[in-house]
Amino acid sequence: MRAVVVSQWGGPEVLTETTIDRPEPGPTEVLVRVHAAGVNPVDWKTRASGALIEWDAVPVPGWDVSGTVEAVGMGVTLFAPGDEVFGMPHFPKQAGAYAEYVTAPSRHFVRKPAALDHVAAAALPLAALTAWQALVDTADVRPGQRVLVHAAAGGVGHLAVQIAKARGAYVIGTASAAKHDVLRELGADELIDYRSADFAEVVRDVDVVLDTIGGDYGRRSLEVLRPGGHLVTIAGAEGFDAEAAGVRLSVLLVEPDRQGLIALAALAEEGALRPLIDTVFPLAEAAKAHELGELGRTTGKIVLSVVPAESAPTA
Repeated sequence: MRAVVVSQWGGPEVLTETTIDRPEPGPTEVLVRVHAAGVNPVDWKTRASGALIEWDAVPVPGWDVSGTVEAVGMGVTLFAPGDEVFGMPHFPKQAGAYAEYVTAPSRHFVRKPAALDHVAAAALPLAALTAWQALVDTADVRPGQRVLVHAAAGGVGHLAVQIAKARGAYVIGTASAAKHDVLRELGADELIDYRSADFAEVVRDVDVVLDTIGGDYGRRSLEVLRPGGHLVTIAGAEGFDAEAAGVRLSVLLVEPDRQGLIALAALAEEGALRPLIDTVFPLAEAAKAHELGELGRTTGKIVLSVVPAESAPTA
Protein backbone atom coordinates (compact mmCIF):
# COMPACT_ATOMS: atom_id res chain seq x y z
CA MET A 1 0.00 0.00 0.00
CA ARG A 2 1.01 3.62 -0.39
CA ALA A 3 1.95 5.48 2.75
CA VAL A 4 3.71 8.65 3.81
CA VAL A 5 6.62 7.91 6.13
CA VAL A 6 9.04 10.01 8.16
CA SER A 7 12.43 9.35 6.54
CA GLN A 8 14.19 11.07 9.45
CA TRP A 9 13.13 13.51 12.15
CA GLY A 10 13.02 17.07 10.87
CA GLY A 11 11.06 19.53 8.73
CA PRO A 12 8.16 18.83 6.37
CA GLU A 13 10.58 17.71 3.66
CA VAL A 14 11.25 14.46 5.56
CA LEU A 15 7.73 13.25 4.69
CA THR A 16 8.00 10.97 1.68
CA GLU A 17 5.48 8.76 -0.07
CA THR A 18 6.55 5.15 -0.44
CA THR A 19 5.17 1.62 -0.58
CA ILE A 20 5.00 -0.51 2.56
CA ASP A 21 3.33 -3.77 3.53
CA ARG A 22 -0.41 -3.61 4.05
CA PRO A 23 -1.30 -4.50 7.65
CA GLU A 24 -3.55 -7.42 8.55
CA PRO A 25 -6.14 -7.24 11.34
CA GLY A 26 -5.53 -9.34 14.42
CA PRO A 27 -8.14 -10.53 16.91
CA THR A 28 -10.65 -7.76 17.82
CA GLU A 29 -9.16 -5.51 15.11
CA VAL A 30 -10.52 -4.09 11.87
CA LEU A 31 -8.71 -3.25 8.65
CA VAL A 32 -9.91 0.13 7.41
CA ARG A 33 -9.37 1.42 3.89
CA VAL A 34 -8.58 5.10 4.49
CA HIS A 35 -10.51 7.63 2.42
CA ALA A 36 -9.26 10.72 4.27
CA ALA A 37 -6.88 11.54 7.13
CA GLY A 38 -7.01 14.65 9.28
CA VAL A 39 -3.86 16.68 9.96
CA ASN A 40 -3.21 17.99 13.48
CA PRO A 41 -0.46 19.96 15.24
CA VAL A 42 0.68 16.80 17.02
CA ASP A 43 1.51 15.39 13.58
CA TRP A 44 4.16 17.99 12.82
CA LYS A 45 5.38 18.25 16.39
CA THR A 46 6.14 14.53 16.50
CA ARG A 47 7.53 14.55 12.94
CA ALA A 48 10.08 17.16 13.99
CA SER A 49 11.72 15.13 16.76
CA GLY A 50 10.03 11.77 17.15
CA ALA A 51 9.18 12.71 20.73
CA LEU A 52 5.87 12.28 22.58
CA ILE A 53 4.67 9.02 21.02
CA GLU A 54 5.66 5.39 20.47
CA TRP A 55 6.64 4.81 16.83
CA ASP A 56 6.62 1.56 14.89
CA ALA A 57 9.67 0.40 12.94
CA VAL A 58 8.28 2.28 9.93
CA PRO A 59 7.08 5.68 11.21
CA VAL A 60 3.81 6.69 9.53
CA PRO A 61 2.20 9.86 10.96
CA GLY A 62 -1.44 10.65 11.56
CA TRP A 63 -4.35 9.59 13.79
CA ASP A 64 -7.53 10.95 12.23
CA VAL A 65 -9.13 8.32 10.01
CA SER A 66 -12.32 8.13 7.98
CA GLY A 67 -12.82 5.18 5.70
CA THR A 68 -14.43 1.84 4.98
CA VAL A 69 -13.99 -1.42 6.83
CA GLU A 70 -12.16 -3.82 4.51
CA ALA A 71 -11.84 -6.84 6.81
CA VAL A 72 -12.44 -7.80 10.44
CA GLY A 73 -10.40 -9.94 12.80
CA MET A 74 -11.61 -12.70 15.04
CA GLY A 75 -14.15 -11.62 17.64
CA VAL A 76 -15.25 -8.38 16.00
CA THR A 77 -19.02 -7.94 16.20
CA LEU A 78 -19.50 -4.19 15.80
CA PHE A 79 -18.61 -3.88 12.12
CA ALA A 80 -18.61 -5.78 8.85
CA PRO A 81 -16.77 -5.17 5.59
CA GLY A 82 -18.27 -2.20 3.80
CA ASP A 83 -19.20 -0.22 6.92
CA GLU A 84 -18.12 3.42 6.87
CA VAL A 85 -16.30 4.39 10.05
CA PHE A 86 -14.20 7.14 11.59
CA GLY A 87 -11.97 7.33 14.62
CA MET A 88 -8.67 8.18 16.30
CA PRO A 89 -6.99 4.81 16.84
CA HIS A 90 -4.11 4.04 19.19
CA PHE A 91 -3.21 7.59 20.30
CA PRO A 92 -0.58 8.31 21.59
CA LYS A 93 0.89 5.21 19.95
CA GLN A 94 1.35 5.16 16.18
CA ALA A 95 -1.84 4.78 14.16
CA GLY A 96 -0.40 5.35 10.69
CA ALA A 97 -3.30 7.34 9.22
CA TYR A 98 -1.23 8.75 6.34
CA ALA A 99 -1.68 5.50 4.42
CA GLU A 100 -4.18 3.60 2.32
CA TYR A 101 -4.99 1.15 5.14
CA VAL A 102 -4.83 1.08 8.92
CA THR A 103 -5.57 -1.60 11.50
CA ALA A 104 -6.81 -0.90 15.00
CA PRO A 105 -9.09 -2.25 17.72
CA SER A 106 -12.65 -2.16 16.45
CA ARG A 107 -13.77 -0.12 19.44
CA HIS A 108 -11.47 2.75 18.44
CA PHE A 109 -13.94 3.44 15.60
CA VAL A 110 -17.63 4.28 15.30
CA ARG A 111 -19.91 4.56 12.30
CA LYS A 112 -19.33 7.66 10.22
CA PRO A 113 -22.18 10.18 10.43
CA ALA A 114 -24.23 10.07 7.24
CA ALA A 115 -24.37 13.87 7.34
CA LEU A 116 -20.61 14.11 6.74
CA ASP A 117 -18.48 12.99 3.82
CA HIS A 118 -15.15 11.30 4.51
CA VAL A 119 -13.14 14.53 4.36
CA ALA A 120 -15.35 16.21 6.96
CA ALA A 121 -15.43 13.09 9.15
CA ALA A 122 -11.63 12.83 9.05
CA ALA A 123 -11.42 16.38 10.39
CA LEU A 124 -13.25 15.46 13.58
CA PRO A 125 -11.75 12.71 15.74
CA LEU A 126 -8.63 14.08 17.45
CA ALA A 127 -9.68 17.74 17.61
CA ALA A 128 -13.31 17.09 18.50
CA LEU A 129 -12.45 14.44 21.09
CA THR A 130 -9.99 16.88 22.64
CA ALA A 131 -12.73 19.50 22.93
CA TRP A 132 -15.28 16.95 24.17
CA GLN A 133 -13.01 15.46 26.80
CA ALA A 134 -12.01 18.94 27.97
CA LEU A 135 -15.43 20.56 28.11
CA VAL A 136 -17.73 17.63 28.84
CA ASP A 137 -15.77 14.92 30.62
CA THR A 138 -13.34 17.18 32.50
CA ALA A 139 -15.13 20.52 33.05
CA ASP A 140 -18.74 19.24 32.85
CA VAL A 141 -19.93 22.41 31.10
CA ARG A 142 -23.57 23.13 31.93
CA PRO A 143 -26.30 25.43 30.57
CA GLY A 144 -25.73 29.09 31.34
CA GLN A 145 -22.04 28.77 32.18
CA ARG A 146 -19.53 31.17 30.62
CA VAL A 147 -16.91 29.38 28.57
CA LEU A 148 -13.82 31.03 27.07
CA VAL A 149 -12.18 29.24 24.14
CA HIS A 150 -8.72 30.42 23.06
CA ALA A 151 -7.79 30.18 19.37
CA ALA A 152 -11.49 29.72 18.69
CA ALA A 153 -11.05 29.45 14.93
CA GLY A 154 -8.40 26.72 15.16
CA GLY A 155 -8.80 22.98 14.74
CA VAL A 156 -9.80 22.30 18.33
CA GLY A 157 -11.21 25.75 19.00
CA HIS A 158 -13.92 25.92 16.35
CA LEU A 159 -15.23 22.52 17.42
CA ALA A 160 -15.07 23.49 21.10
CA VAL A 161 -17.22 26.56 20.36
CA GLN A 162 -19.91 24.31 18.90
CA ILE A 163 -19.71 21.70 21.66
CA ALA A 164 -19.94 24.34 24.39
CA LYS A 165 -22.89 25.93 22.62
CA ALA A 166 -24.59 22.54 22.32
CA ARG A 167 -24.20 22.23 26.10
CA GLY A 168 -26.09 25.50 26.55
CA ALA A 169 -23.09 27.66 27.48
CA TYR A 170 -22.43 31.32 26.77
CA VAL A 171 -19.37 31.06 24.53
CA ILE A 172 -16.56 33.61 24.33
CA GLY A 173 -13.73 33.16 21.85
CA THR A 174 -10.39 34.75 21.06
CA ALA A 175 -9.60 35.02 17.34
CA SER A 176 -8.50 37.55 14.75
CA ALA A 177 -11.26 39.90 13.59
CA ALA A 178 -11.32 38.34 10.12
CA LYS A 179 -12.59 35.09 11.63
CA HIS A 180 -15.34 36.55 13.80
CA ASP A 181 -18.17 36.19 11.30
CA VAL A 182 -17.65 32.47 10.78
CA LEU A 183 -17.37 31.93 14.53
CA ARG A 184 -20.65 33.73 15.09
CA GLU A 185 -22.22 31.37 12.55
CA LEU A 186 -20.89 28.48 14.64
CA GLY A 187 -22.54 29.87 17.77
CA ALA A 188 -20.00 32.10 19.52
CA ASP A 189 -21.76 34.75 21.63
CA GLU A 190 -18.82 37.08 22.21
CA LEU A 191 -15.51 37.44 20.36
CA ILE A 192 -12.27 39.17 21.22
CA ASP A 193 -9.73 40.22 18.60
CA TYR A 194 -6.47 39.26 20.27
CA ARG A 195 -4.61 41.69 18.02
CA SER A 196 -6.41 44.74 19.38
CA ALA A 197 -7.58 43.74 22.88
CA ASP A 198 -6.22 41.87 25.89
CA PHE A 199 -8.75 39.21 26.86
CA ALA A 200 -7.61 39.40 30.48
CA GLU A 201 -8.76 43.01 30.64
CA VAL A 202 -12.18 42.58 29.03
CA VAL A 203 -13.40 39.18 30.24
CA ARG A 204 -14.47 38.36 33.79
CA ASP A 205 -16.36 35.71 35.78
CA VAL A 206 -15.69 32.84 33.39
CA ASP A 207 -16.65 29.35 34.54
CA VAL A 208 -14.43 27.38 32.17
CA VAL A 209 -11.44 28.27 30.00
CA LEU A 210 -10.15 25.95 27.29
CA ASP A 211 -6.55 26.90 26.57
CA THR A 212 -5.12 25.55 23.32
CA ILE A 213 -2.19 28.00 23.18
CA GLY A 214 -0.30 27.70 26.47
CA GLY A 215 2.38 29.89 27.98
CA ASP A 216 1.26 33.36 28.96
CA TYR A 217 -2.25 32.76 27.60
CA GLY A 218 -2.79 29.97 30.09
CA ARG A 219 -1.36 31.86 33.05
CA ARG A 220 -3.42 34.98 32.35
CA SER A 221 -6.51 32.86 31.92
CA LEU A 222 -6.39 32.19 35.66
CA GLU A 223 -7.23 35.87 36.16
CA VAL A 224 -10.54 35.74 34.27
CA LEU A 225 -11.99 32.71 36.03
CA ARG A 226 -14.52 33.12 38.79
CA PRO A 227 -13.60 31.57 42.16
CA GLY A 228 -13.86 27.82 41.71
CA GLY A 229 -13.69 28.12 37.93
CA HIS A 230 -11.87 25.56 35.82
CA LEU A 231 -8.93 26.01 33.43
CA VAL A 232 -8.45 23.07 31.08
CA THR A 233 -5.29 23.23 29.01
CA ILE A 234 -3.92 21.02 26.27
CA ALA A 235 -0.73 23.07 26.06
CA GLY A 236 0.93 22.46 29.44
CA ALA A 237 0.78 24.41 32.68
CA GLU A 238 4.32 24.65 34.01
CA GLY A 239 4.56 27.37 36.64
CA PHE A 240 0.80 27.86 36.95
CA ASP A 241 -0.44 28.53 40.50
CA ALA A 242 -4.11 27.59 40.26
CA GLU A 243 -4.42 27.06 44.00
CA ALA A 244 -3.38 30.63 44.75
CA ALA A 245 -5.91 31.84 42.17
CA GLY A 246 -8.66 29.79 43.80
CA VAL A 247 -9.47 27.82 40.65
CA ARG A 248 -9.13 24.28 39.32
CA LEU A 249 -6.54 23.28 36.73
CA SER A 250 -6.56 20.24 34.45
CA VAL A 251 -3.93 19.31 31.85
CA LEU A 252 -5.49 17.09 29.19
CA LEU A 253 -4.04 14.62 26.72
CA VAL A 254 -6.71 13.22 24.42
CA GLU A 255 -7.27 9.47 24.32
CA PRO A 256 -9.31 7.02 22.21
CA ASP A 257 -12.93 7.27 23.32
CA ARG A 258 -15.74 5.31 21.70
CA GLN A 259 -18.51 6.94 23.73
CA GLY A 260 -17.15 10.38 22.95
CA LEU A 261 -17.10 9.58 19.24
CA ILE A 262 -20.69 8.35 19.41
CA ALA A 263 -21.76 11.61 21.05
CA LEU A 264 -19.86 13.67 18.46
CA ALA A 265 -21.40 11.68 15.61
CA ALA A 266 -24.85 12.38 17.06
CA LEU A 267 -24.14 16.12 17.18
CA ALA A 268 -22.96 16.01 13.57
CA GLU A 269 -26.12 14.19 12.50
CA GLU A 270 -28.20 16.84 14.27
CA GLY A 271 -26.34 19.62 12.48
CA ALA A 272 -24.94 20.92 15.78
CA LEU A 273 -21.31 20.08 14.94
CA ARG A 274 -19.78 21.11 11.63
CA PRO A 275 -16.05 20.84 10.98
CA LEU A 276 -14.59 23.67 8.93
CA ILE A 277 -12.18 22.50 6.23
CA ASP A 278 -9.39 24.95 5.46
CA THR A 279 -7.53 22.95 2.78
CA VAL A 280 -7.56 19.43 1.34
CA PHE A 281 -4.30 17.98 0.00
CA PRO A 282 -3.71 14.65 -1.74
CA LEU A 283 -1.76 12.11 0.31
CA ALA A 284 1.38 12.68 -1.75
CA GLU A 285 1.41 16.33 -0.65
CA ALA A 286 1.51 15.67 3.09
CA ALA A 287 4.63 17.85 3.33
CA LYS A 288 2.69 20.82 1.93
CA ALA A 289 -0.08 20.15 4.44
CA HIS A 290 2.45 20.34 7.28
CA GLU A 291 4.01 23.51 5.86
CA LEU A 292 0.61 25.18 5.83
CA GLY A 293 -0.32 23.93 9.28
CA GLU A 294 2.87 25.15 10.88
CA LEU A 295 2.09 28.71 9.79
CA GLY A 296 -0.70 28.71 12.40
CA ARG A 297 -3.11 30.68 10.24
CA THR A 298 -5.68 28.11 9.20
CA THR A 299 -9.38 28.28 9.96
CA GLY A 300 -10.57 24.83 10.97
CA LYS A 301 -8.78 21.72 9.74
CA ILE A 302 -6.39 20.50 7.06
CA VAL A 303 -7.23 17.09 5.60
CA LEU A 304 -5.42 14.62 3.36
CA SER A 305 -7.49 12.89 0.68
CA VAL A 306 -6.28 9.31 0.39
CA VAL A 307 -7.02 7.59 -2.94
CA PRO A 308 -8.16 4.02 -2.25
CA ALA A 309 -5.78 1.35 -3.50
CA GLU A 310 -8.20 0.17 -6.18
CA SER A 311 -8.29 3.65 -7.67
CA ALA A 312 -4.56 4.36 -7.52
CA PRO A 313 -3.03 5.16 -10.92
CA THR A 314 -1.11 2.34 -12.54
CA ALA A 315 2.22 2.65 -14.28
